[in-house]
Amino acid sequence: MQPPREHPVTVAEFAGLACSIAADRSQWEHLVAYDATTRWNHLLRTGPGYEAWLLSWVPGQGSGLHDHGRSSGVLTVLVGTLTERTGRGTRAFSAGAQRVFAPGYVHEVANDTLEPAASLHVYYPGLTEMPMHTSANCAAHTDPRPVTA
Repeated sequence: MQPPREHPVTVAEFAGLACSIAADRSQWEHLVAYDATTRWNHLLRTGPGYEAWLLSWVPGQGSGLHDHGRSSGVLTVLVGTLTERTGRGTRAFSAGAQRVFAPGYVHEVANDTLEPAASLHVYYPGLTEMPMHTSANCAAHTDPRPVTA
């Protein structure tokens, strides 16, 4: 795999950026914190038009059903296992797995295990909204296939 460009412009380059950050634990591991009362997050990096966020998940924490407005994204599991629920089903993603999604993609992410988890989320453009949904209005979204690192 080629090193990511300083200014990613394609889906593959954003996925590559996420993989390179995930592979270098020294960039993020010391920053991760777990909070039993709320889902913890930390803005790790910004670049031309994008943001990279760290999130942690204790057992039972979830995002609720949502989309990311006009932002595309790459979710990479760093530690543990996360479950994604969509109108098309449920998938578990363990450390190293990625989900690439387009604007308007509706999903819920949760830690359904008994161990803490952490994930990296790269958004382009930077995340400005996260509309919440009910299960009744999530059936019409697309279901891109996961990319495994």
